[in-house]
Amino acid sequence: MQTINVGSFWKEYELIDSGNFHKLERFGNLTLSRPEPQAVWEPELSVEEWEMRADALFVKQKGSGETGEWKLKPGIKDRWFIEYKSDSGLNLKFRLGLTAFKHIGLFPEQASNWEYVYQHAKKSTNAKVLNLFAYTGAATLAARLGGADVVHVDSVKQVVTWANDNMELNGMDGIRWIVDDAMKFVKREVRRGNKYDGIILDPPAYGRGPEGEKWVMEERINELLFHCSQLLYPKNSYLVLNLYSMGLSSLIADTLITNHFGDCKKKEFGEFYFSDQYKKNLPLGTFYRMSR
Repeated sequence: MQTINVGSFWKEYELIDSGNFHKLERFGNLTLSRPEPQAVWEPELSVEEWEMRADALFVKQKGSGETGEWKLKPGIKDRWFIEYKSDSGLNLKFRLGLTAFKHIGLFPEQASNWEYVYQHAKKSTNAKVLNLFAYTGAATLAARLGGADVVHVDSVKQVVTWANDNMELNGMDGIRWIVDDAMKFVKREVRRGNKYDGIILDPPAYGRGPEGEKWVMEERINELLFHCSQLLYPKNSYLVLNLYSMGLSSLIADTLITNHFGDCKKKEFGEFYFSDQYKKNLPLGTFYRMSR
């Protein structure tokens, strides 16, 4: 098991401070303050300093654990752009936006996975990649830039449209967009006999499909991985799995994937984290990557 400090991948993102179940972070030219359930310690900066630095502050709606609204300083817009550039040649642009669920259209800790997907795509010719729970498409774009044919699946039409906007922003085309429940889609793909060179899974802890299908990570991840194991080629293929549920460890991921996919050439699993400017390490999800 390993930990990866994802801050080393970024130039336009930084975690400034964390604590009191919040994080203060910079995306390009904007600094945001928003909830973070794993920041259980005390922050270094005072409340007044956070408010002074933050261009936008997320305030939870009373009686709701998820939704809320953003308080913006005068002149601050709710949409903006940032770039991700690395020495590997993975250069991407993203449109960000302030949503009612505190999210902004990008999970910066996933940069390590983007690099992984990009490198695998470059090694193959016409590789076919399936991205489930694909959100606004950062991993999709990384795979496409590497030369892969990508099927992008998400249950929310608005975020698939957002992903398409990001594709156009990067001057790409040829991505297949699917608005569907991930479980239903993989079951149909199994029946069709389709196979993939790479599968990326980034499931939420809880969610709903386009027709109200219920997703609870702990209850359905085992079944989903079973079906995915039938879609992945037995050789020269890879799988990327992210787990944001605080109840699921990387060891659980290892057991699940070993049970369904068997032996592999290489595997790595652990936690992504950012260090804030005061050397506090904030974990931001469990990852598992394996290749055959």
